Amino acid sequence: MQSRRSPCPIACTLDLIGDRWTLLIIRDMMFFHKQRFEEFLDSPEGISTNILSNRLKLLEELGLAEKQLYSNHSRRMSYQLTERGKSLRPVLKTMIAWGLKHIPETQIPDE
Repeated sequence: MQSRRSPCPIACTLDLIGDRWTLLIIRDMMFFHKQRFEEFLDSPEGISTNILSNRLKLLEELGLAEKQLYSNHSRRMSYQLTERGKSLRPVLKTMIAWGLKHIPETQIPDE
């Protein structure tokens, strides 16, 4: 476990998932049912392959996601949220509602 800047729960949560990509990957798993590396790359935000690899590994280390083989090829993995990862649903739903209310021209993307 990494050292904490403070005991503040907001600071500690941001230390885990507060970068610009992690919550978007969680969003894609949670709301768009993406599971495979290539599917995450298709998201409109345009994440690079090295960042995506890093964040998926981080999500696994944090216990927010788990990976499983999805074919006979040893490098083909699918990713699913764990119960801990799924517990972020109310946080993301609140962010969606806030963004829709306070940021002009935002919308919920089509699935």
